[in-house]
Order: sequence, then structure tokens, then C-alpha cells
Amino acid sequence: MRLESTDAVLFDFDGTLAPNLDLADMRRRVVELTVAAGVPEDIYTGLYIVEVIEAGAAWLATQSSADATLYQQRAHQLILDIELDAARSTQVFPGIKDMLTQLRSCDIKIGIVTRNCRAAIETIFPDQEHFVDAIHARDDVAHLKPDPRHLMTNLQALKARPDSSIMVGDGALDMQAGKALNMHCIGVLTGSNDSAALQKAGADRVLANCMSLHEILI
Repeated sequence: MRLESTDAVLFDFDGTLAPNLDLADMRRRVVELTVAAGVPEDIYTGLYIVEVIEAGAAWLATQSSADATLYQQRAHQLILDIELDAARSTQVFPGIKDMLTQLRSCDIKIGIVTRNCRAAIETIFPDQEHFVDAIHARDDVAHLKPDPRHLMTNLQALKARPDSSIMVGDGALDMQAGKALNMHCIGVLTGSNDSAALQKAGADRVLANCMSLHEILI
């Protein structure tokens, strides 16, 4: 896809525009809380972090609505605390702001779609309003990647069409969600996946990082 035919570029955040969170450790800590709440292992095996919490709360609700509510509150507070603690010592990658400025100078809308919380994004990227047109974090939407409705919400805010927009991310979830909307998908190697995993998930192209995005679209 070339710049003249591109309406918008949507970016994942962690591992794409900024260093990745330690998601493995976050999931481990959420699972510890889930085990302590008495949730059977087969309820959450293979699920992502937020989905572990949702599944755990749903199971607990069949036992006690009060226990389910308390567990859900504690689990969401745990991931929020982890995200905000990491955010205080994190900045966007060098060159990101210049890259976003170059894209916007070509009348391309910029979106961020992330499973991280909005407060963490605004801590890491406090001047984001000068570089980004729309952000949809975990607390802004009802459906999270890999559900394509997360991306579609952002595209609608940007008034952009999926088939003339690009999804850029370091995760398989980014590629899967983008492909479900027939978006052009670009994987980057600054996060949690290698080239093979990104291509398997649907990446049309894989870059070392997203700083050269402007150049390859010319």
C-alpha cells in the first residue's frame, strides 16, 4: 500500500511505539490471584490476561456474586497497578514522534489501539495529542483485540476505511484483528513476536521497527 492510497495507520502501543510490558509476569500474577480465588485451572487455560479475569469472574459468579465482584475488582486493580508502575519509567521509542509527524504531513490519520489502559498511554506519551488523532485503550472499548471491533471503533473515529488503512503491531493479535477487516498489516520486531509468528498471523510485511514506515510507503 502506498501513502497516496492510505487513509489511516493504526498502531498497537506496547512493543510497537514503546517498550513492551512484561506480559508473561503480569499473566502469572493474575493467575496466582485467580488460583487463590478458587477458580479451576481449566476455566482460564490458554486465555489472555483480561480474558482470564473475565472467565474467572464468570465462574465465581456461579458460586457467589460477591466473590466474583471482589475477585474482578482485585484483578483489574492488579493489572492497572502493574501498567502504571511500568509506565512511570517508560518512554516511546526514539524516532517515533518524527515518524508520526511525517505520516500526518501526508494527510494520513493516526490511531492507537491497545489493550493497555489509557492512563498508562498518557503517562508514557503525555504529548500524544500532538501526534495522534484517536486512541482506543482497554478502558475505552467493550471489545479488545483480537476482536476486530476494537480496530473498527478507532477507524470510525478517524473516518477511515479498513481496506485503505494499515495496522502496525508487534503481536499476532494485531495481525489477526487487522486481517479480519481486510487491512494491510505490518508486523514489527520490537516486541514479543518474531517474523515467522507475525507472518503466520497475517502480516503482509515485517519490519525491524516502525520508524522506517514512512519510507517504505513512498
